[in-house]
Amino acid sequence: MNFQGKTDLLSFVSNMEFQIKIVLISFIVSVVASMIVIPILKKLKVGQIERDDGPQSHLKKQGTPTMGGIIIAITIVLITAFLYVMYNVTETGIAKNLLPLAFVTVGFGLVGFVDDFKKLVLKNTKGLKPAYKMIGLLIVAVAFTLYLVKILNIGTQTYIPIIKQYIDLPIWLYIPFAIFVLLATTNAVNLTDGIDGLSTSVTTIIITALTVISIILGVKEVTLIGCTLIGACLGFLLFNLHPAKVFMGDTGSLLLGGAIAGMALYLKMPLILIILALIPIIETVSVMMQVLYFKRTGNRIFKMAPIHHHFELSGWRENKIVSVFSIITLILSIVAINVI
Repeated sequence: MNFQGKTDLLSFVSNMEFQIKIVLISFIVSVVASMIVIPILKKLKVGQIERDDGPQSHLKKQGTPTMGGIIIAITIVLITAFLYVMYNVTETGIAKNLLPLAFVTVGFGLVGFVDDFKKLVLKNTKGLKPAYKMIGLLIVAVAFTLYLVKILNIGTQTYIPIIKQYIDLPIWLYIPFAIFVLLATTNAVNLTDGIDGLSTSVTTIIITALTVISIILGVKEVTLIGCTLIGACLGFLLFNLHPAKVFMGDTGSLLLGGAIAGMALYLKMPLILIILALIPIIETVSVMMQVLYFKRTGNRIFKMAPIHHHFELSGWRENKIVSVFSIITLILSIVAINVI
């Protein structure tokens, strides 16, 4: 091996060690934050409100602390602030580029937090009005998209997985397309959240795949945010697996949806989500099919939508659904990484 080859290998190993450290530190912060936040949520009686027409097995979850997405948000803010300070000394470009990724993640989470706060703390069962919620999500989506295009100048190139090429979209098409990706992804992840550990497990795998892609492409800021999110989600998952001690609420599901879409757009690979996020897409389509079919015929296609509830009412245990959906997502992640 020549000197340059040895240098590249040492640099790669050094970077990997640092990335692993970020995951571990983020994981520890998330676990500690969980141990602090969960008792507070219990004390404030910020508990899950179960539907009477939902699976009967869910009624025993009534009162389980919700709004646990705060734990992930706290971890992201703390670790991102640490990384910003560290990189602002040596690589100011990397430090600056961390901010929009953190903004879109926490920004969507903040909209979810307002919705959760109204429902669970103020006891307004309707929560944030759908129109206001959409306006909040739209503001974050537009701000992030315009920042990418106008300030970071990343261009409108979009990777097409099938032909393995980038195409330049006209700006008038790219901006609404990017906004749609952000809003659609957050909605899809939100619908996936309905069984202990399901949304957290599936999205952690998706985020890991996007982080691997960012490492391959050398997009350091996405790698840093991805590692932070992986650790934060794994720490939260310890308390979110069945039987869950805490649920993420809209605070967490919208936050994770924003993180996934933001990372994909920054990598110029939003279409890779068609493969990576197939489970959340199926969850969304199942709801749309159920609603449309019921309106037209008065009958239902599924026993209950989203589709994870259909499997639950068909006799599948929650752990089985989470395992199967996670394995499918893992396989899809391998496929996605191989088509870049």
